[in-house]
Amino acid sequence: MAIAIDNLRVGRRYLLINLGETRRLEIVLRLGGENFKVKDLDTLEYYTLEELLQWGRGKDYDLDEIR
Repeated sequence: MAIAIDNLRVGRRYLLINLGETRRLEIVLRLGGENFKVKDLDTLEYYTLEELLQWGRGKDYDLDEIR
């Protein structure tokens, strides 16, 4: 079951699956509301969560913490 976006915490790592893509992310900064600056742990690029979800949430959407 997916974690709600408002339960994300800065410094924690998460696995995001959406629209057939899998990303391992680290939350870097809360920008306000439900938007966060995130670091992709595989490519080391920075995104906003809003950018990753701009096309909506697919049937395969899942967001879980990586331990």
